[in-house]
Amino acid sequence: MKVALASDHGGVLLRNEIRNLLDEMNIEYEDFGCECEGSVDYPDYALPVAEKVANGEFDKGIVICGTGIGMSIAANKVKGIRCALVHDLFSAKATREHNDTNMLAMGERVIGLGLGREIARVWLSTEFEGGRHENRINKISQYENK
Repeated sequence: MKVALASDHGGVLLRNEIRNLLDEMNIEYEDFGCECEGSVDYPDYALPVAEKVANGEFDKGIVICGTGIGMSIAANKVKGIRCALVHDLFSAKATREHNDTNMLAMGERVIGLGLGREIARVWLSTEFEGGRHENRINKISQYENK
């Protein structure tokens, strides 16, 4: 598995924590920033990561901002992306099992570092169930391709 990772200024600390987790899990990743102290625009980080996931350069993407909302909205504008904003462990597991999400968005100011790390671990280690869920994913893809 290869993961693309990015944050805006509101998610730098959690992004650093996720890098440590990826190292511990021996998951290959590339960090697309930001390395900043001042305010930046979240689409400048979410969109490139989403494009890299959508075109197959990366298997999954993780994006982080203060709430996760802006990152998830921006990422979901890219065709082929199913980015879930997750703030609890149940949703982290369910969004992989049922929705086959290929991107995870989190809000550092909402969940903090410890829970964010655990959400990412669960999300990264949960497989898509397929079956009845496959038809639902296909309906989304068909709509995107109209």
